[in-house]
Amino acid sequence: MKTTLVIDDSVMQRLREEAARRGTTISLLVEAGLRRILAEPTQPNPSPTELSPLPSWNGGRELVDISNRDTLYRAMEEG
Repeated sequence: MKTTLVIDDSVMQRLREEAARRGTTISLLVEAGLRRILAEPTQPNPSPTELSPLPSWNGGRELVDISNRDTLYRAMEEG
């Protein structure tokens, strides 16, 4: 199967040199490398690290009771 890969220029240069040194094609070299990686046993995902707590702050008390529609609309019109 043909496919397109995006490979960093420096990696591609090393790949060309290695293929020439081994007397093989870049395609065969890439395929061999992929087969090798895919044959490795899969490692379980590492346990997630504990996240630091989210920041909190005191924003003061509420200025409008949002459950009171009239008060809320009045505050929006004034603001």
